[in-house]
Amino acid sequence: MSATVSLARADGLAELALSRPAASNALDRALKEELLAAVGELASDPTVRAVLLRAEGKNFCVGQDLAEHSAALDADPSTAMSTVGAHYNPLIAAVSALEVPVVVAIQGGCVGAGLGLALAGDIRIAGAGAKFATAFTGIALASDSGLSYSLVRSLGLSRATGLMLLGDRLTAAQAGELGLVHRVVDDAELESAARDLAQQLASGPTAAYREVKRLLAAQAPLAETLERERVAQEFLGAGADHRAAVTAFLTKSTPVFTGH
Repeated sequence: MSATVSLARADGLAELALSRPAASNALDRALKEELLAAVGELASDPTVRAVLLRAEGKNFCVGQDLAEHSAALDADPSTAMSTVGAHYNPLIAAVSALEVPVVVAIQGGCVGAGLGLALAGDIRIAGAGAKFATAFTGIALASDSGLSYSLVRSLGLSRATGLMLLGDRLTAAQAGELGLVHRVVDDAELESAARDLAQQLASGPTAAYREVKRLLAAQAPLAETLERERVAQEFLGAGADHRAAVTAFLTKSTPVFTGH
């Protein structure tokens, strides 16, 4: 698709890869803009039923490209952080808003805005050698890329506060124990395991996945949640995938989902 992002689509699965391996996929302006454009393209493609977000090279993403940021500070400190509103906020919002499941494959360093990007997905699979950190206070900043929201939702307030203030690094095993990632696999198996899972989701009941994501994202009070669930179940219950799944269960066969 571009010099820093690759995008491929087949059999309902879109594979979106960060491709600045020599820079550990640090987020410079080009990568941020190309990622946002790619996500927007996927959001408008009705053939896409799941997304695999991965990265080339040894590291998933080490966050903001600090060389570029240093140049921005030298040019004008008052506008150096404009990238948050111009790039990070739209990017994280766009990934989070994708209606299909997003699987994130994480190897090596997943730091700062890279962690925020990973947490914007739905299911994270990490290689055993992956390392996670917020890193912002280490350079005298607070947080961006949605981390003050996604970390609390993932870990709870106490653990999120500790990670944000202290900048502790987590191993893949620790991230798995805390629930930050869904599964930890051998580094050599990461890409195939993540792709297999994403392909499984791409072949699944897409409409049901869409409603699950909406219900979980709402985090509404109980009374509102019950009503939202009623509406979702009535909608899905009238769909072809539900009927196919019930019939398959009764006939002891495997359902084929069309996404409707």
